Amino acid sequence: PESLGGAEMGSLAYYAAWERIFHTCGAHNWLCVYAISHWAFGPSPVLTKVTDRARDEILEDMMAGKTSMCFGLSEPGAGSDAAMLKTRATPEGDGWLISGRKIWTTNSPQAEYCIVFAITNPEKATKKQGGISAFLVPTNSPGFQIESIVKMHGEIGGDESAIVLDNVRVEPWQLVGELDRGFDIALYGVSLGRVYNSARAVGTARWGLDIGFDYAAKREAFGKTISEYQGVTFPLAESATEIHAAHLLGINSCMLLDQGKLAIKELSMCKAYSVQVGVRAIDRVIQTHGAMGFTNEMGLMDAYHALRVINVADGTNEILYKTIVQRMLKGDMDL
Repeated sequence: PESLGGAEMGSLAYYAAWERIFHTCGAHNWLCVYAISHWAFGPSPVLTKVTDRARDEILEDMMAGKTSMCFGLSEPGAGSDAAMLKTRATPEGDGWLISGRKIWTTNSPQAEYCIVFAITNPEKATKKQGGISAFLVPTNSPGFQIESIVKMHGEIGGDESAIVLDNVRVEPWQLVGELDRGFDIALYGVSLGRVYNSARAVGTARWGLDIGFDYAAKREAFGKTISEYQGVTFPLAESATEIHAAHLLGINSCMLLDQGKLAIKELSMCKAYSVQVGVRAIDRVIQTHGAMGFTNEMGLMDAYHALRVINVADGTNEILYKTIVQRMLKGDMDL
Protein backbone atom coordinates (compact mmCIF):
# COMPACT_ATOMS: atom_id res chain seq x y z
CA PRO A 1 0.00 0.00 0.00
CA GLU A 2 1.08 3.61 -0.63
CA SER A 3 0.57 4.37 3.06
CA LEU A 4 3.46 2.01 3.83
CA GLY A 5 5.68 3.35 1.08
CA GLY A 6 4.55 0.90 -1.58
CA ALA A 7 3.16 1.40 -5.07
CA GLU A 8 -0.42 0.20 -4.39
CA MET A 9 -0.20 -2.20 -7.34
CA GLY A 10 -2.85 -4.62 -6.10
CA SER A 11 -3.38 -8.36 -5.90
CA LEU A 12 -2.84 -9.12 -9.58
CA ALA A 13 0.61 -7.54 -9.56
CA TYR A 14 1.39 -9.35 -6.31
CA TYR A 15 0.41 -12.68 -7.86
CA ALA A 16 2.29 -12.05 -11.10
CA ALA A 17 5.45 -10.96 -9.30
CA TRP A 18 5.57 -14.02 -7.06
CA GLU A 19 4.83 -16.40 -9.92
CA ARG A 20 7.67 -14.86 -11.94
CA ILE A 21 10.08 -15.03 -9.01
CA PHE A 22 9.47 -18.73 -8.35
CA HIS A 23 9.49 -19.54 -12.06
CA THR A 24 12.87 -17.84 -12.37
CA CYS A 25 14.48 -18.91 -9.10
CA GLY A 26 13.05 -22.39 -8.59
CA ALA A 27 13.76 -24.29 -5.40
CA HIS A 28 17.45 -23.62 -4.85
CA ASN A 29 17.36 -19.84 -4.57
CA TRP A 30 15.56 -19.57 -1.25
CA LEU A 31 16.45 -15.88 -0.89
CA CYS A 32 13.84 -15.21 -3.57
CA VAL A 33 11.17 -15.08 -0.83
CA TYR A 34 12.76 -11.86 0.39
CA ALA A 35 12.94 -10.24 -3.06
CA ILE A 36 9.62 -8.43 -2.62
CA SER A 37 7.37 -7.76 0.34
CA HIS A 38 6.09 -11.08 1.69
CA TRP A 39 2.62 -10.99 3.24
CA ALA A 40 3.77 -12.56 6.54
CA PHE A 41 7.41 -11.43 6.69
CA GLY A 42 6.67 -7.78 5.99
CA PRO A 43 6.32 -5.05 5.17
CA SER A 44 2.78 -6.24 4.61
CA PRO A 45 -0.67 -4.73 4.06
CA VAL A 46 -1.43 -6.14 7.51
CA LEU A 47 0.68 -3.27 8.88
CA THR A 48 -1.81 -0.69 7.64
CA LYS A 49 -3.72 -1.56 10.81
CA VAL A 50 -0.92 -0.73 13.26
CA THR A 51 -0.82 2.45 15.35
CA ASP A 52 1.17 5.51 14.30
CA ARG A 53 3.76 4.84 16.98
CA ALA A 54 4.22 1.24 15.85
CA ARG A 55 4.58 2.38 12.26
CA ASP A 56 7.21 4.94 13.26
CA GLU A 57 9.17 2.33 15.20
CA ILE A 58 9.21 -0.57 12.74
CA LEU A 59 8.45 0.55 9.20
CA GLU A 60 11.72 2.19 8.12
CA ASP A 61 13.93 -0.80 8.93
CA MET A 62 11.37 -3.26 7.57
CA MET A 63 11.11 -1.35 4.30
CA ALA A 64 14.90 -1.39 4.10
CA GLY A 65 14.99 -5.14 4.58
CA LYS A 66 16.85 -4.88 7.88
CA THR A 67 14.05 -6.45 9.95
CA SER A 68 11.17 -8.84 9.35
CA MET A 69 8.11 -10.20 11.12
CA CYS A 70 6.04 -13.36 11.42
CA PHE A 71 2.37 -14.24 11.78
CA GLY A 72 1.50 -15.93 15.09
CA LEU A 73 -1.93 -17.43 14.49
CA SER A 74 -1.71 -21.27 14.55
CA GLU A 75 -1.50 -23.09 17.87
CA PRO A 76 -1.06 -26.73 18.90
CA GLY A 77 -4.84 -27.06 19.23
CA ALA A 78 -5.89 -24.44 16.68
CA GLY A 79 -4.93 -25.14 13.08
CA SER A 80 -7.72 -25.33 10.51
CA ASP A 81 -10.18 -24.21 13.22
CA ALA A 82 -8.36 -21.01 14.09
CA ALA A 83 -11.23 -19.94 16.36
CA MET A 84 -9.98 -22.55 18.86
CA LEU A 85 -7.21 -20.23 20.03
CA LYS A 86 -6.10 -20.67 23.64
CA THR A 87 -3.60 -17.82 23.89
CA ARG A 88 -4.92 -15.11 26.22
CA ALA A 89 -4.22 -11.42 26.54
CA THR A 90 -5.23 -10.49 30.09
CA PRO A 91 -5.71 -6.79 30.91
CA GLU A 92 -3.16 -5.28 33.28
CA GLY A 93 -3.19 -1.55 33.83
CA ASP A 94 -3.56 0.12 30.45
CA GLY A 95 -2.00 -2.86 28.64
CA TRP A 96 -2.17 -6.66 28.52
CA LEU A 97 -0.17 -9.73 29.49
CA ILE A 98 -0.10 -12.40 26.78
CA SER A 99 0.33 -16.07 27.65
CA GLY A 100 0.02 -19.07 25.38
CA ARG A 101 1.69 -21.08 22.64
CA LYS A 102 2.08 -20.73 18.89
CA ILE A 103 3.37 -23.22 16.32
CA TRP A 104 4.10 -23.43 12.59
CA THR A 105 5.09 -19.77 12.71
CA THR A 106 7.07 -19.29 9.50
CA ASN A 107 10.08 -16.95 9.67
CA SER A 108 9.87 -16.79 13.46
CA PRO A 109 13.42 -18.10 14.09
CA GLN A 110 14.85 -14.90 12.61
CA ALA A 111 11.99 -12.38 12.82
CA GLU A 112 12.25 -9.26 14.95
CA TYR A 113 8.48 -8.91 15.36
CA CYS A 114 5.48 -11.21 15.60
CA ILE A 115 1.82 -10.41 15.00
CA VAL A 116 0.35 -12.39 17.90
CA PHE A 117 -3.34 -13.28 17.98
CA ALA A 118 -4.85 -13.72 21.43
CA ILE A 119 -8.25 -13.85 23.09
CA THR A 120 -9.12 -10.58 24.79
CA ASN A 121 -12.83 -11.26 25.40
CA PRO A 122 -13.48 -14.94 26.19
CA GLU A 123 -17.27 -14.53 26.14
CA LYS A 124 -17.29 -13.06 22.63
CA ALA A 125 -14.72 -15.60 21.46
CA THR A 126 -16.83 -18.52 22.73
CA LYS A 127 -19.83 -17.21 20.82
CA LYS A 128 -17.61 -16.55 17.77
CA GLN A 129 -18.63 -12.91 17.88
CA GLY A 130 -15.09 -11.53 17.96
CA GLY A 131 -13.09 -11.36 21.15
CA ILE A 132 -9.75 -12.03 19.44
CA SER A 133 -7.19 -9.23 19.12
CA ALA A 134 -3.88 -8.85 17.31
CA PHE A 135 -0.72 -7.39 18.84
CA LEU A 136 2.65 -6.37 17.45
CA VAL A 137 5.19 -8.08 19.71
CA PRO A 138 8.98 -7.72 19.46
CA THR A 139 10.48 -11.20 19.58
CA ASN A 140 13.05 -10.03 22.13
CA SER A 141 10.31 -9.12 24.61
CA PRO A 142 10.66 -10.63 28.10
CA GLY A 143 8.62 -13.83 28.18
CA PHE A 144 8.74 -14.40 24.39
CA GLN A 145 10.66 -17.61 23.71
CA ILE A 146 11.41 -19.70 20.64
CA GLU A 147 10.97 -23.07 22.30
CA SER A 148 12.09 -25.22 19.37
CA ILE A 149 12.66 -25.21 15.63
CA VAL A 150 10.14 -27.36 13.76
CA LYS A 151 12.05 -29.78 11.54
CA MET A 152 10.31 -31.41 8.58
CA HIS A 153 11.13 -33.86 5.78
CA GLY A 154 14.16 -35.18 7.64
CA GLU A 155 15.96 -31.82 7.38
CA ILE A 156 18.37 -30.62 10.05
CA GLY A 157 16.83 -27.17 10.44
CA GLY A 158 13.71 -25.25 9.56
CA ASP A 159 11.97 -21.93 9.11
CA GLU A 160 9.10 -22.63 11.50
CA SER A 161 9.17 -22.74 15.26
CA ALA A 162 7.14 -23.41 18.37
CA ILE A 163 6.73 -20.26 20.45
CA VAL A 164 5.97 -19.85 24.14
CA LEU A 165 4.56 -16.58 25.46
CA ASP A 166 4.75 -16.25 29.23
CA ASN A 167 3.16 -13.03 30.51
CA VAL A 168 4.50 -10.96 27.63
CA ARG A 169 3.66 -7.33 28.34
CA VAL A 170 2.11 -5.30 25.51
CA GLU A 171 1.02 -1.69 25.53
CA PRO A 172 -1.95 -0.01 23.79
CA TRP A 173 0.27 1.19 20.92
CA GLN A 174 1.02 -2.45 20.09
CA LEU A 175 -2.61 -3.28 19.37
CA VAL A 176 -3.11 -3.99 15.65
CA GLY A 177 -6.52 -2.87 14.42
CA GLU A 178 -9.50 -2.74 16.74
CA LEU A 179 -9.74 -4.50 20.09
CA ASP A 180 -11.65 -7.80 19.80
CA ARG A 181 -11.60 -7.55 15.97
CA GLY A 182 -8.27 -9.20 15.35
CA PHE A 183 -9.75 -12.22 13.60
CA ASP A 184 -10.59 -9.97 10.63
CA ILE A 185 -6.87 -9.26 10.33
CA ALA A 186 -6.11 -12.96 10.60
CA LEU A 187 -8.48 -13.77 7.75
CA TYR A 188 -7.01 -10.95 5.67
CA GLY A 189 -3.52 -12.30 6.25
CA VAL A 190 -4.57 -15.84 5.35
CA SER A 191 -6.18 -14.55 2.14
CA LEU A 192 -2.92 -12.86 1.18
CA GLY A 193 -1.20 -16.14 1.94
CA ARG A 194 -3.51 -17.97 -0.44
CA VAL A 195 -2.66 -15.59 -3.26
CA TYR A 196 1.05 -16.00 -2.49
CA ASN A 197 0.96 -19.79 -2.26
CA SER A 198 -1.10 -20.11 -5.45
CA ALA A 199 1.52 -18.08 -7.29
CA ARG A 200 4.31 -20.03 -5.62
CA ALA A 201 2.84 -23.34 -6.75
CA VAL A 202 2.36 -22.20 -10.35
CA GLY A 203 5.77 -20.54 -10.61
CA THR A 204 7.64 -23.47 -9.08
CA ALA A 205 5.79 -25.95 -11.28
CA ARG A 206 6.67 -23.92 -14.39
CA TRP A 207 10.32 -23.98 -13.33
CA GLY A 208 10.09 -27.77 -12.93
CA LEU A 209 8.34 -28.28 -16.27
CA ASP A 210 11.04 -26.25 -18.01
CA ILE A 211 13.60 -28.66 -16.59
CA GLY A 212 11.48 -31.73 -17.36
CA PHE A 213 10.86 -30.96 -21.02
CA ASP A 214 14.48 -29.95 -21.55
CA TYR A 215 15.72 -33.21 -20.02
CA ALA A 216 13.24 -35.32 -21.99
CA ALA A 217 14.46 -33.76 -25.23
CA LYS A 218 18.11 -34.67 -24.46
CA ARG A 219 18.07 -37.92 -22.52
CA GLU A 220 18.38 -41.03 -24.69
CA ALA A 221 17.13 -44.54 -23.96
CA PHE A 222 16.71 -47.48 -26.31
CA GLY A 223 18.01 -45.50 -29.25
CA LYS A 224 15.65 -42.52 -28.91
CA THR A 225 15.29 -39.44 -26.78
CA ILE A 226 12.78 -40.15 -24.05
CA SER A 227 10.60 -37.35 -25.45
CA GLU A 228 9.62 -39.91 -28.11
CA TYR A 229 7.85 -42.00 -25.47
CA GLN A 230 4.31 -40.96 -24.66
CA GLY A 231 4.60 -42.52 -21.22
CA VAL A 232 7.17 -39.83 -20.42
CA THR A 233 5.77 -36.79 -22.19
CA PHE A 234 2.00 -37.16 -21.83
CA PRO A 235 2.08 -36.76 -18.02
CA LEU A 236 4.19 -33.61 -18.52
CA ALA A 237 1.70 -32.34 -21.09
CA GLU A 238 -1.16 -32.96 -18.68
CA SER A 239 0.65 -31.06 -15.94
CA ALA A 240 1.40 -28.19 -18.32
CA THR A 241 -2.33 -27.98 -19.06
CA GLU A 242 -3.19 -28.03 -15.36
CA ILE A 243 -0.62 -25.35 -14.52
CA HIS A 244 -1.95 -23.11 -17.28
CA ALA A 245 -5.45 -23.53 -15.82
CA ALA A 246 -4.13 -22.73 -12.33
CA HIS A 247 -2.43 -19.61 -13.68
CA LEU A 248 -5.74 -18.43 -15.17
CA LEU A 249 -7.54 -19.15 -11.88
CA GLY A 250 -4.98 -16.96 -10.14
CA ILE A 251 -5.43 -14.10 -12.58
CA ASN A 252 -9.22 -14.27 -12.29
CA SER A 253 -9.20 -14.38 -8.49
CA CYS A 254 -6.84 -11.45 -8.19
CA MET A 255 -8.76 -9.34 -10.71
CA LEU A 256 -11.88 -9.87 -8.60
CA LEU A 257 -9.97 -8.86 -5.46
CA ASP A 258 -8.69 -5.73 -7.18
CA GLN A 259 -12.28 -4.85 -8.08
CA GLY A 260 -13.10 -4.84 -4.37
CA LYS A 261 -14.86 -8.20 -4.35
CA LEU A 262 -14.26 -10.77 -1.63
CA ALA A 263 -13.71 -13.62 -4.13
CA ILE A 264 -13.94 -16.11 -1.26
CA LYS A 265 -15.07 -18.98 -3.48
CA GLU A 266 -12.74 -18.15 -6.34
CA LEU A 267 -9.65 -17.75 -4.16
CA SER A 268 -10.45 -21.02 -2.39
CA MET A 269 -10.70 -22.76 -5.76
CA CYS A 270 -7.48 -21.14 -6.93
CA LYS A 271 -5.40 -22.09 -3.93
CA ALA A 272 -6.70 -25.66 -3.60
CA TYR A 273 -6.26 -26.39 -7.30
CA SER A 274 -2.91 -24.63 -7.75
CA VAL A 275 -1.11 -26.37 -4.91
CA GLN A 276 -2.40 -29.82 -5.89
CA VAL A 277 -1.49 -29.59 -9.57
CA GLY A 278 1.77 -27.88 -8.63
CA VAL A 279 3.04 -30.71 -6.45
CA ARG A 280 1.81 -33.25 -9.02
CA ALA A 281 3.79 -31.47 -11.74
CA ILE A 282 6.98 -31.59 -9.69
CA ASP A 283 6.40 -35.28 -8.92
CA ARG A 284 6.12 -35.98 -12.64
CA VAL A 285 9.30 -34.05 -13.38
CA ILE A 286 11.09 -36.13 -10.73
CA GLN A 287 9.77 -39.29 -12.42
CA THR A 288 10.98 -38.03 -15.80
CA HIS A 289 14.51 -37.72 -14.41
CA GLY A 290 14.51 -41.15 -12.80
CA ALA A 291 17.02 -41.51 -9.96
CA MET A 292 18.59 -38.17 -10.89
CA GLY A 293 15.36 -36.47 -9.84
CA PHE A 294 16.03 -37.31 -6.19
CA THR A 295 19.50 -35.77 -6.03
CA ASN A 296 20.21 -32.64 -4.03
CA GLU A 297 21.80 -30.99 -7.05
CA MET A 298 18.54 -30.96 -9.01
CA GLY A 299 16.55 -29.23 -6.26
CA LEU A 300 13.39 -31.05 -7.31
CA MET A 301 12.96 -32.65 -3.91
CA ASP A 302 13.23 -29.21 -2.30
CA ALA A 303 10.49 -28.04 -4.65
CA TYR A 304 8.37 -31.09 -3.84
CA HIS A 305 8.74 -30.53 -0.10
CA ALA A 306 7.83 -26.84 -0.42
CA LEU A 307 4.73 -27.49 -2.52
CA ARG A 308 3.61 -30.44 -0.41
CA VAL A 309 3.66 -28.20 2.67
CA ILE A 310 1.46 -25.54 1.08
CA ASN A 311 -1.24 -28.14 0.46
CA VAL A 312 -1.81 -27.56 4.19
CA ALA A 313 -0.59 -24.01 4.87
CA ASP A 314 -3.09 -21.11 4.81
CA GLY A 315 -6.06 -23.44 4.57
CA THR A 316 -5.95 -27.16 3.85
CA ASN A 317 -7.47 -28.36 0.59
CA GLU A 318 -10.30 -29.90 2.59
CA ILE A 319 -11.08 -26.62 4.36
CA LEU A 320 -11.03 -24.81 1.03
CA TYR A 321 -13.42 -27.31 -0.54
CA LYS A 322 -15.71 -26.87 2.46
CA THR A 323 -15.63 -23.11 1.89
CA ILE A 324 -16.48 -23.56 -1.79
CA VAL A 325 -19.45 -25.76 -0.92
CA GLN A 326 -20.71 -23.30 1.69
CA ARG A 327 -20.55 -20.39 -0.74
CA MET A 328 -22.32 -22.31 -3.49
CA LEU A 329 -25.06 -23.57 -1.18
CA LYS A 330 -25.67 -19.93 -0.27
CA GLY A 331 -26.25 -19.10 -3.93
CA ASP A 332 -22.80 -18.04 -5.12
CA MET A 333 -22.99 -20.10 -8.32
CA ASP A 334 -20.92 -17.89 -10.64
CA LEU A 335 -18.28 -19.90 -12.46
